[in-house]
Amino acid sequence: MTMTYPETIHYLYSQLPLFTRVGASAYKEDLTNTIFLCERLGNPQHQFKSVHVGGTNGKGSTSHMLSAVLQTAGYKTGLYTSPHLKDFRERIRINGQMISEQEVIDFVGLHKADFDEINPSFFEMTVALAFDFFAREKVDIAIIEVGLGGRLDSTNIITPLVSVITNIGWDHMNILGDTLQLIAAEKAGIIKPGIPVIVGEYQPEVASIFIEKAKKENSSVYFASDSFKSEVLSLESSVDSTKSVDDINESLQVRIIRQPGTSDSRLKTFDFKLDLTGSYQLKNIKTVLCAVDELRLQGFAITDDQMETALSQVKNLTGLHGRWEVLSKHPLTICDTGHNSEGIREVLQNIAAIKYDRLHFVIGVVNDKDISKILAMLPVNAIYYFCKPDIPRGLEAESLKQKAESFNLHGETYSSVKEALTTAQQNAGENDLVFVGGSTFVVAEAM
Repeated sequence: MTMTYPETIHYLYSQLPLFTRVGASAYKEDLTNTIFLCERLGNPQHQFKSVHVGGTNGKGSTSHMLSAVLQTAGYKTGLYTSPHLKDFRERIRINGQMISEQEVIDFVGLHKADFDEINPSFFEMTVALAFDFFAREKVDIAIIEVGLGGRLDSTNIITPLVSVITNIGWDHMNILGDTLQLIAAEKAGIIKPGIPVIVGEYQPEVASIFIEKAKKENSSVYFASDSFKSEVLSLESSVDSTKSVDDINESLQVRIIRQPGTSDSRLKTFDFKLDLTGSYQLKNIKTVLCAVDELRLQGFAITDDQMETALSQVKNLTGLHGRWEVLSKHPLTICDTGHNSEGIREVLQNIAAIKYDRLHFVIGVVNDKDISKILAMLPVNAIYYFCKPDIPRGLEAESLKQKAESFNLHGETYSSVKEALTTAQQNAGENDLVFVGGSTFVVAEAM
């Protein structure tokens, strides 16, 4: 009997271990299941060109920007990312269009016996579905975002045209290691023999790990932060304290300057108007430009005008949401999926650039992370609305409140993200700011 789409999704969530819900117990410490599944499918990962994107922060934005550039340049572009915010199908797209419900139904129905035999995780199954879909649809290229880590991530069975590592930060230490060097070594696991590597940020404490790994694999390595410099031209967005709420048009004008000695030796200046307005996108866009340089060297025809067009409408072209996104203007309500100390630091920089009277902070987190670093950074003069994301991994709101109080952060608990957000917006004055974050899953429920 054929399952409906809701029944199919329920099967996936209930039968396959799902990291976003249960945490480390769903993480498989080898690639065996993914290899077995893809062998059953005829190894679709070898049937299309790809770019592999890993790192701690920014890999989602970077992946979506690259996808927007390539599809604007006329290439049929697959995009695999995780997790999703609203619909499972957000994870798998071609030229911005989500995989159809029927494709998901058919894949699960056809391979359910394989799942029962191999017992893959939810993520392993999803990766296999994405690779099979991209191969059958004959994409010109696919942007593949690493799920967790790199070396043992299910996506790491591809041989890409270029490997991209955005940066290294503190996240998933219970799985990847408790030092930046250990985390970097796991991320560096996506570096393949002879495949060029783009590293977004030069971080002195870990740069040598990428350099040595690339040397071992006979791969060239470039640091985007050395190849390009950036500056903000104007803030026509929610981070502009000189504009009223009604004047927000959610765009950010930036200038990117190519440094001498890069793969393109011309000294060149790019002016972009981005629809992704978080200040942290200044780092990501340099990574994207460095990757585009490499793709051009490999024969991809991408003009500067196409890049400019693509980066002005990434959200429309790819469906990206949750990155410094305005949910409401009255009161001004902004969400962001940043959920580790580096991501929250970027969020706080954006908050600090806004003119407001009081900050109402709707926050929820997962229970398997050390959140002390995050709590220590948060402003004590904000009003907090503690909630639990609706997943098994969610930290109880009362527990979060108690931990927050030890950092002099005060507020009330709420039974759901929706209740917390509604109350915050009701309490907010005309010139107040409501921010929603702490977890991707909190943002998903808020949206």
